[in-house]
Parts: sequence; structure tokens; C-alpha cells
Amino acid sequence: MRDEGTTGDFPETPEGASPDRLREEQGKADRPSEGGGTRWSFPVAGMTCASCVARVEKSLLRVEGVASASVNLADGSATVAVDPSKVGPWRLVAAIRDTGYEVPVERTAFPVQGMSCASCVGRIERALRNLPGVLAASVNLAAQTASVDYLPGVASAADLRAAVEGAGYSVPEVTPGEDPLARQERMQREEERSLLSRLRVGIVLGVPLLALSHWEMFAGDGGFPFSRFTAALLQFLLATPIQFHVGARFYRGAWAVARHGSTDMNTLVALGTSVAYLYSGVATFFPSSVSAEGLVVHLYFETSAAIIVLVLLGRFFESRARGKTTEAVKKLIGLAPDTARVVRDGAEVDVPLSSVAVGERVVVRPGEKVPVDGTVSEGRSAVDESMLTGEPIPVEKGAGDAVTGGTMNLDGRLVFAATRVGKDTVLSRIVAMVREAQGSKPPIGRLADVIASYFVPAVMAAAALTFLAWYFLGPEPRGTYAMVNMISVLIIACPCAMGLATPTSIMVATGKGAELGILVRNGAALETAQKVDTVVFDKTGTVTKGKPELGEVRLSPDGGFRGEEGARELLRLAACAESGSGHPLADAVVRGAKGRGIDVAAPETFTSIPGQGIRATVSGRAVHVGNLAWMEGEGIDAATLSSDAREIADSGGSPVCAAVDGRAAGVIEVADEIKEGAPEAIRRLRGMGLDVVMLTGDHRRTAKAVADKAGISRVIAEILPDRKAHEIRMLQGEGKVVAMAGDGINDAPALAQADVGIAMGTGADIAVESGDLVLMGGELRGVASAIALSRATLRNIRQNLFWAFAYNVLLIPVAAGALYPSFRLLLDPVLAAAAMGLSSVTVVTNALRLRRFRPPG
Repeated sequence: MRDEGTTGDFPETPEGASPDRLREEQGKADRPSEGGGTRWSFPVAGMTCASCVARVEKSLLRVEGVASASVNLADGSATVAVDPSKVGPWRLVAAIRDTGYEVPVERTAFPVQGMSCASCVGRIERALRNLPGVLAASVNLAAQTASVDYLPGVASAADLRAAVEGAGYSVPEVTPGEDPLARQERMQREEERSLLSRLRVGIVLGVPLLALSHWEMFAGDGGFPFSRFTAALLQFLLATPIQFHVGARFYRGAWAVARHGSTDMNTLVALGTSVAYLYSGVATFFPSSVSAEGLVVHLYFETSAAIIVLVLLGRFFESRARGKTTEAVKKLIGLAPDTARVVRDGAEVDVPLSSVAVGERVVVRPGEKVPVDGTVSEGRSAVDESMLTGEPIPVEKGAGDAVTGGTMNLDGRLVFAATRVGKDTVLSRIVAMVREAQGSKPPIGRLADVIASYFVPAVMAAAALTFLAWYFLGPEPRGTYAMVNMISVLIIACPCAMGLATPTSIMVATGKGAELGILVRNGAALETAQKVDTVVFDKTGTVTKGKPELGEVRLSPDGGFRGEEGARELLRLAACAESGSGHPLADAVVRGAKGRGIDVAAPETFTSIPGQGIRATVSGRAVHVGNLAWMEGEGIDAATLSSDAREIADSGGSPVCAAVDGRAAGVIEVADEIKEGAPEAIRRLRGMGLDVVMLTGDHRRTAKAVADKAGISRVIAEILPDRKAHEIRMLQGEGKVVAMAGDGINDAPALAQADVGIAMGTGADIAVESGDLVLMGGELRGVASAIALSRATLRNIRQNLFWAFAYNVLLIPVAAGALYPSFRLLLDPVLAAAAMGLSSVTVVTNALRLRRFRPPG
């Protein structure tokens, strides 16, 4: 479900709601109703009258499990008494939306501490989703964050925190106003400092411990300068701080989840090292009891210590590598300058970026970055917009042109009026979109989480079976073999790698995409894009420049207009009629007429028929402007225009037919040139094995001519705006996985219908909002780059998952002793710990390879 609310930090009050109002609504939530069950209260938007109230109440009462419903128009809320075992918030939200009203949904993202593996992710997500009022929850192990959509009034920030803490994890306090990325960096630095300080203790104590445990190997029998008991006691004294101070995080983590009847990665490490440590402790102080059980008196203090140190070392390297996954977002944030130069009281002053207001005049000198979005009022300069488009070609800017915060002013002085500041700038929205995408989870990642949720219990069962098999069936000393192999199984199992396999790749890929001007809305879009086999392009503004220009005016021999003056008069009438339309062709006619010195006035009457034409009254005359077929449908004999219209269409132009007072008067040529990079982009797509289709409402001849120039073989033409989505469905009905690229308002339904909607970032806001992928530069080459990035990302994720699963599937049996009968080989627990740490680092390092992705061609 798309977020309808705000995106903010965990402890903040949702926008648009006072703290008192929230406390009042939260007090109503989960309160027992008079008839039993639970009462939920939540906001409803869009109601304007008593009939709206009645419709919402009736819709809610029809839902099974709803005992009563009361809607308050004054404060825009609904209070519902429900049986939670029969109905959840989703059903209520759907019922209200089905009646045409909206339920505002809040989205919050907050840090979570204590996660160590994929099973932690699943546990926290289940705890959050089981909370009444939570509609969606996604936890990212790599970023150590959770993102939740919830209904204010049914769930609250305090409820979310309690759910996470109830699952055995913690939600750190957030400094008000702290940037989420800065917070993540701060938490990572604290984590690395903590790991490093404990690693130092572990190494300082572990080196002499290792020397003591292998003294006889170096000095020979009888080489001890003191008794065996003294040597064992020294090992005990060295190992104890490592076990309970250096390894304290494993015990804390294991205990936190054990209190709730669960297990995770910490459980495996704590259990495995504790067995080795306790066995060694008994062997030190009560050696006779060990001998009595038929065990060899051997100490494993160095094994437990080495396991702890190696696992922590692996986590340290993993943390360092994870930090690199957010480098692209850091670069984006770094594009905005800290200050801006504004004109106040007639003087130029430098002010903090956060204090710039909409409407203020901002001055940018050569070599400086544009601080906020705006419209140029004075000056002329070339601006480097590569941060938006990924293209290093400077763009000339002058009066009336838009400039974007974060771009670089190259060689001139610009003065512009700020139009968007703070979180509303294009750069801020890009950063927010990338962050949201990095926290999302594709279906392949959810599958890994499901498998991982059963992994730790399965490993513990495997360890128990290993112990029993060796104890009852193994060679002497059976007890020693059983214990060592059980420890190896517990330690070598690595759910961490499974948990990191997907999110690290998604985080790196979305960041790399942003660098290339490709914004990814979510991980699911990346996964689907790699399956695409057909790419559909809208013509106007996507394949073409989207700025049609006026050409010649061809007069009908029977239309009553003659010579150059007649052509100017027909153009005037058509331009005045078209001035009431927002169509690109109409805009071209109006601009072209004004450019030829013609005064364009508003029509007296105006009617638009979408995709067909317009009827208007101009200077008392009835004017029809539109396509040839529509003209004939209006009862106008347009046969004299067909030859000129066909000729214009065959050359790739758009014929705009005009009739005055019911008589065909002439054809106005409007041409929209294809984008310079279009043919090369189409060749790249075809080279990637993709079918390319062009979809347009234009005349078939015009569309075919444009498609031939661009290198597109299949054209679907003369399609009305409301039929574009239908055509996408028809292609999907042929078994194709379709990506649709468009930029106009009329493209929004088709973008939403396509398996992957690719919005050109230069287009209408509604089209951009409908896209799964957004190309900020508007260049067609970005489509091939986006699909190639998707393929590279999914290939990387599959490599990670293969490594994570293959590692566990192959090495757990080895750790259990599968090679012993044939090769007399056993895996030392210390080597198992090293392999486990290496597996996580390998997965993250492989994901970082995506930073080297290069677009095709």
C-alpha cells in the first residue's frame, strides 16, 4: 500500500495531529466496547456532509466482526467496536476506501538495536504486524532499521516501541531533528568502537591463552615451567574475561530472545562457546569426574575464546563493509551546500540553508552550487545537472528557466526566486525516495527471511543429533568427539549471511541508481524489472522531445481562406480556439502563432473531446480543430484535407485539421522531433533481447514515421488516453512482462497497470508518482540502464543467497563429521568460527561490487 501519511523518525508526533488529539485517540484505541470486544478510533479524510457519514457507517457495519460504528464529521474520525479475532484494520481501511474516502496512514522509520541475523528480522516483523493498527512492517538487517505503516489512533509510536522491545530488541532514543543518515552513522561508529574495544581485550588475553594451550607443542613434553593444574588455572583466568566480558553481547542477545521462547544467532554462539568453556572448567577443577565418564581430560578454553574473538572480528568487518552501502546517499546529501546567499533588505547575505524561504531571491556565483530549487529571474549561465540526469553535459539557464538545488553553476551569475526549500526540494525528495527504497524488501528477500526463521531451531536440532550420534556410535573418546562436533555445528551455522544477502544488494543498487539518475521506489520494482521482456514507450515527450513546433499552414482549396493573409487568419482562429486546451499540439499552435506576431485571445466558448479535438467559438465563428476522422464524425466534409494530412503524417509530423463555420479550412503542420539519443537507446534495448513497442494517440502514419526514425518496429497508434492501460493489459495477456515508460498525466494509468512503470522525471508530477522507477534526466538511455541495473542486482542477490545457503548446506554436515568415516577429517570449532565470520563478510563484499556497475553501451 502506498504511504498516504508522513515519513518521520520514530518518536515524532505525526504531522497534522496535535499531541493532545493523539493522546485522546490512543486512549480510545483498544478500549473494551460496551458489548465486549475492542474499540478502535481512527481518522477519515474526504467527508463533507451527513450523507458521507452515513455511507462510511454503512460500509463499516457490513464488515464481519464489526459490532458498531460511529463516524464524527466534525473531527473527521470513525470509532468502531470490533471483534479482533474476526476483523483487522486492513479490512476496515478497505471498506472506507471502497466508499470513496481515505484513511490517512502514518509511516515511521526508526532504528533497532540487537539484531544479528535473518531470524531477528522475522521475529521483529511478526511482533510489529501482530500489533492492532499496523498495516505493514519491514525490517532491514543491513541498515538496522524498521519501517512501519500504521493507523494513528489504533496504534501509536509507544506501541511500536513496546512491540520491538517485547520481542527482545531495543529502540534507541532519537535526538530531535537528527538526520536519519547521521544517526545511522553515529550508531555504526558506536557499534564499531564497542566491537574494537572488546576485540582488543580478547586479543590481549587470547594470545597468551593460545600460547599456554599449545605450550607442549612448542616446548615438548615436560616443557611446562609449572604444574598442569597451574597452567589450566591460568587458562581459566585468561578465558573467563573473554567468555563473559568480550562475549557479553552474545549472552545478552541470547537471553533477550530466550525470555520470549525464541532463538537467534547469539543463541548458537553463546551455547557453543559455553559448552566448551564449562567442559574445560569441569576438566580443570574436577578432572576425575571427566575421566570417570570416559572422556579425555583436554581443555578447550582457547577454543571458546578464539570463537568469540573471531565472530566479533567478523562482525567488525561486516559493520565496516555495511557502512559503505550508504555512500551513495551520503554523496547525494553532500551535494547541497550548507549556506545560501539571499537578497534581504537590498543586500546579499549568507544564511543557513534551512532558513531560506519560498519566494526569496537567491544569488549563485560561478563555481557555486545551487542551494534550493527555483526559477531564474536574472542572469545566464551553464549549469551542470549531472547529479539529476547522470549526463555530464551542461545545460544553459536563463530567465524563466528552472534550477535545481544541488546542481553546479559553472560560468555565470544567476539570481532566482526560491520555489521549493527544505524537504520539498528535488534533491531532498530523491534522498527520501532512495532511503525508502533501501529499506524495502523484494519478494526474493522475504522468502529468505521465511527460511531463516526456521534455521536456528533446525541447527540446534542438528547439533543435538550430532552429539547423540557421536556419543552412542562414535569412536573413543566418544564424549569428547560428541562435544567438539556439536560445538562445530552450532558455530559454523550462519543465518547472518542469509539475512544480509538481499538488503545489502538493494541498498548498494538503489544508491548506484541514484548516481545514474535512476530512482528506484522499492525493491520489488528492481526484482520485477529484471523479468521484463517488452518495453512500451509513449511517443510524445518520451520518444520525442515533447516540444512540438509549428510548421506550415496548408489551406484547403474550398475553405474560403486564400494566400498568406488567409493562412495567418486561419492560424489565428485555430490558435485562439486551442488556447483553451492543455494538449502539447495545442500549445505548439499557440506558441507558433504568437511567435509569428499573431495576437491570441481566449475563445468565447470552448469544448474539448479528449484524444479527438475541440469545438470553440472565436470572433463569432464556429471553429473545429482536431484529427481528420473526428472532423468527419462531426459532419464536416474533410476530403480536401486528406492528401495534405497524409503527406504531413508520412514525414513524421502531426496534422492538425481546422474547419471554420462547418467547412474544412486547412491543415496545420506540427512536428515533434525525436530525442537525439532515442535510436541508440532503442538499439541497446533490442540488443538486450527486449521487444520495443510505441504507444500513442497520434495518427497511425505519423506514429509509424516517428517509430521508423527511432528504430521501433511495433506501433500501437490512435489510442485514446483512457485506452492506454487497456493496451498494456492486452500485451500482458500475451504473456509478456511489460515495462511502460511515459511522462504525461494521461500515462499515469498505463504506468500503474504495467508490471514496471518507468516515469520520466521531467514529466508531470502525477506520472512520476505512478512510476516504479523514475528517470530524472528524461533520457531513453536510462531505460536500458535501469533494466540492466535490475538484472545485475538480482544476479548479485542470487549469488549472495547461493553462497549463504550453499555454505550452510555444505559445511554443517562437514562440521557434524560427515567426512570422518571416509577421510578421518573433523572440522575444528575455531576454523568453524572463522568460516562463519567470513561468510557474512563475503556476502557484503559481493554486494559492494554493484558500486562498479556500468550502464550498457
